[in-house]
Amino acid sequence: MKPTEKGWLKQYLEFRKELMRDLNLEVKNAAHPEQSLYRVIQPTGLMYGQSIDTLDLNATEQWTAKDRMKILLAECLISSSLLFHERPIKNADELSAVIMKTLESIGNFYNHVFPELATPTKTLFGRKKSPLELAEKILDKRIEYSAEQGTNFWVQFFHNSLLFLDIFIFGQWIHTNADRIVADFFKYEREELRFSVVKIMAMAAHANTTIEPEEQKLLEYFLQSAGLTTDRKREAAKIFEEGIEMEELNLPTNNSWILKKYFLEIAILTIWSDKKVEDTELEFLRKLCTYMSFNDDDLENSMMAIEGFVLEHWNDLDYLQNKQDFQQVSAQFIKRLSRITDNNKNRLLKEVQDSGELMRLLKRSKANELTEDEKSRMQKLLIAVLKTVPTFVIISLPQRFLTLPMLLKILPNNFFAEVSAH
Repeated sequence: MKPTEKGWLKQYLEFRKELMRDLNLEVKNAAHPEQSLYRVIQPTGLMYGQSIDTLDLNATEQWTAKDRMKILLAECLISSSLLFHERPIKNADELSAVIMKTLESIGNFYNHVFPELATPTKTLFGRKKSPLELAEKILDKRIEYSAEQGTNFWVQFFHNSLLFLDIFIFGQWIHTNADRIVADFFKYEREELRFSVVKIMAMAAHANTTIEPEEQKLLEYFLQSAGLTTDRKREAAKIFEEGIEMEELNLPTNNSWILKKYFLEIAILTIWSDKKVEDTELEFLRKLCTYMSFNDDDLENSMMAIEGFVLEHWNDLDYLQNKQDFQQVSAQFIKRLSRITDNNKNRLLKEVQDSGELMRLLKRSKANELTEDEKSRMQKLLIAVLKTVPTFVIISLPQRFLTLPMLLKILPNNFFAEVSAH
């Protein structure tokens, strides 16, 4: 499967049949479809403009970041449609029909709400394009459009993280009749949501009463990426300079859990742009959570998600910031992880004991020094064990940062002694 070649979308759907069936089951087990959608999107990195390779497909190591982002966007749009489908899908034929209807909706959605991506529904010879052909062409265009700003990490971050808003608005679009009035509403919502990101960033930047150079840079990068009108850019610069009260936020569709989660994590990332979080900034985040009806666990999980992202991409981010102590940032993240592993000690013990390969490697490590391949395998197996903890199902773990020595550090005291004792 090659995302650059014609027909990639059909091949992708064949590869991901099992995932689509699993998502249909997911609807029955989640408290709310939006929380299920977050579980699908967050670990991929798409909310932060990244394309972490979580896809179980062959040859993905040859794909570019743009290729992965295109596949992830397709996956997230289809996932959104399945998770918000009003009736249970009973069999493979129904699933296929829903996916074909979703592909048709993708074409209509982008043609109506993103006029800059408008794609003819017929070929040069007058043949009507199939929903699959049209969706593939439009997704190609969408990713090309999001990548047009060059290679600066933060420009790419903002351009690509705005793809999340595509997925959010599409989740509403699929339940409407696509007439001009509806299209105009969604075009308006698209602009308002992008502007809400500016408001969130401005509030976060003012949280410690000082606009850091890093935060000012973030605004500049965002304005390059968001496609705002000249008037809106001027308004954004004023808001950023003067600040904005929380009561003025007026988030559109403010009852949406996943949208509020996205805004919370954009706020945290803005605060994290200088790799340190001050007490006044933490207090601001708590107030923002209260305003959005989030609890302490929501904040803790989002903080951990962003910390993991910052640590995983430390080298990419480093040129932008003042030098901060890597140990200080990682210590806070490790403390959060350790607290969760302590609380889930029994679950982790059982998972390790149920893994024959992991138990063999543990025994071998006591008698001999493991080879590099064995250490790498042990690291992967331990991360797989951690992913059975509910918190780590929801958020992605920074795999480059979580080396084997680091993993051993975050597991509960005497963990492996207890594993061996059972």
